[in-house]
Amino acid sequence: MKKRQMFLRMITASLMRRRSRMLVALLSIAIGATILSGLVTIYYDVPRQMGAQFRSYGANMIFVPADTAFTEQDVRQGAAVIQAADLVGIAPYRYENVRINGIPVVAAGTDMQGAQAASPYWHVDGAWPAKDGELMVGAKVAESFRLKVGGEIELSYTPETRTQEELKTVQDQTCTYQITGILDTGGSEEEYVYMSLPDLAKLTVDDGKVDVAELSVSGGAEQLEKYIEQINAAVPAVTARTVKRVTASETTVLTKLQALVLLVTIVVLALTMICVATTMTAVVAERRREIGLRKAIGASDKSIVGEFLGENLLLGLLGGIIGSLLGFIFAQQVSIHVFSSSISFRLWIVPVTILVSIAVTGLASLLPIRSATEVDPALVLKGE
Repeated sequence: MKKRQMFLRMITASLMRRRSRMLVALLSIAIGATILSGLVTIYYDVPRQMGAQFRSYGANMIFVPADTAFTEQDVRQGAAVIQAADLVGIAPYRYENVRINGIPVVAAGTDMQGAQAASPYWHVDGAWPAKDGELMVGAKVAESFRLKVGGEIELSYTPETRTQEELKTVQDQTCTYQITGILDTGGSEEEYVYMSLPDLAKLTVDDGKVDVAELSVSGGAEQLEKYIEQINAAVPAVTARTVKRVTASETTVLTKLQALVLLVTIVVLALTMICVATTMTAVVAERRREIGLRKAIGASDKSIVGEFLGENLLLGLLGGIIGSLLGFIFAQQVSIHVFSSSISFRLWIVPVTILVSIAVTGLASLLPIRSATEVDPALVLKGE
């Protein structure tokens, strides 16, 4: 125990005598550890952050009927397979041909709250329908029929008939609705009118049928595929699929971003090694006379290597501890300013950062320490 205490006191005193150079080495190690800890935290939190960002671009999974049709109950049963924490929103849709002033348009019945969660990019001038008898119209429909928020609109629906005789006797279903909002997306959604599923069922006198369901699910491509397999096996009436353009884009962006983070981390560690090696080489050059004197009085190469290595590993330990703390602060600031959300602290990154800092410092010190063992005491003491 006394030997260890003496060794620790000796290397501590040696570091204190060369505070300026050792401070430079400590700062370089701490900066490298900070970048390492911060980028590794970001690397593992990026899938969650990117997933949350991509959810604002719409659904990444859809349900279609396995046979000819399915019901809202089938949709809910399939969605129940997905963990509640991963299900951002689910919007079942039913489409029917209706008429406004005798002109055909497409009416979409849906769950308004689910549609709002699954398609957050939809811009609504006004408000979403919140009760029976309210609907929302697409911008193109509003332009064609000169509709305004707060106005009323009458929709007519002709029930399906099989024969010409039935067509002569069938009565149109007509309902009046209040317009609460105008939908502006820049896409085909502007060509529809939107109402609740119960309102559409009342107009068409046909309840329960659903044509498709859109789901926004948090998780990467692998997690989505697992959910799809489970849903297809659990609910025979439903065929679950991913929205390829969304999931493929998310996977591509995520892969490139993680590769960039990894590359930057490697470059920073390499620069840290170069800085530490340069500083240690200068320290060895300054201590040539000390090393030569110690060798002349019988010090072994092993003791010299042990002292220098102990100094460097202590610097690596201190730099790793400082970098672990500063790294989380760095990752938190990046996450807040880039993704507008906080980041989760990962305790296991602290020991990993410390171990990597010690390893990098040790590797960077190998060449300077080797040059210290090659000092010839006779030449040094003669002043050569």
